[in-house]
Amino acid sequence: MRPGKKRRESEAAQTNKKREQTRRPESRRETRPSSDAVAGRNPVLEALRAKVPAKELLIAERAEIDERMSESMRLAKNQNLIIKEVARGILDGLTGTTTHQGIALVILPFKYATFEDLIDKAKSPGLLIGLDGVTDPHNLGAIVRSAAAFGADGVVIPERRTAAMTGSAWKSSAGAAARLPISQVTNLVRSLEDAKKAGYFVVGLDAEGDEALPKFSLAQESVYVIVGSEGKGLSRLVREKCDLILSIPMQSSVESLNASVATAIVLHQISASRAEAVTE
Repeated sequence: MRPGKKRRESEAAQTNKKREQTRRPESRRETRPSSDAVAGRNPVLEALRAKVPAKELLIAERAEIDERMSESMRLAKNQNLIIKEVARGILDGLTGTTTHQGIALVILPFKYATFEDLIDKAKSPGLLIGLDGVTDPHNLGAIVRSAAAFGADGVVIPERRTAAMTGSAWKSSAGAAARLPISQVTNLVRSLEDAKKAGYFVVGLDAEGDEALPKFSLAQESVYVIVGSEGKGLSRLVREKCDLILSIPMQSSVESLNASVATAIVLHQISASRAEAVTE
């Protein structure tokens, strides 16, 4: 075979391959994992009901359509979202899980509130939650959910070394992220100083605290509760800025609570103390 002919045939083969790839339906194309997706029938429906800013709704091919999916598609259509049918593998890659139940909502970047807005719009006494090194988005979402349930005024997260409001966090919050303001600050320590100037007491959570629940002396005051990571706890600078370190009594020193569970317990105690004070 002449070299020129062989080269032409090779070029033709490459051209045909490119055409074939171009003709492939979108549902069969590869996708890169994305953290900005809410997966699961209940989380997606809750997010759509809450009008979480989103880009498109993805439905797995041959997925069984139940009432939740039907309502999700109706809400997505009403919100002028793109609705696509894609291969199940596409959803696996996009959501990072195979338990997406055949549906995912691709959300837009989260719109954070400013820390000043949280302070200005807080009730009296105020209640803010700050995260110091909590890197698990599921913990972040669960904390946001508890904060909304127990009447907190907002959650504060630093830009670095802490989970952000991605799809996983949205899912864990069960829609609470749409109802509760969340602020992302460049410097958590500075936010503690600003909160103190606004009349807040900064309270850190740690196993070895100055006070223990349920005898929390500052429950009736405006408080900014700081939750550290499970492993390292509060960072040194944050701990030094705290007015009080609060602990949760445990039956066993071997056991430990994860960040979201510890936060929920403290928030419940603060809420109960404040409710009791109102009725007295």
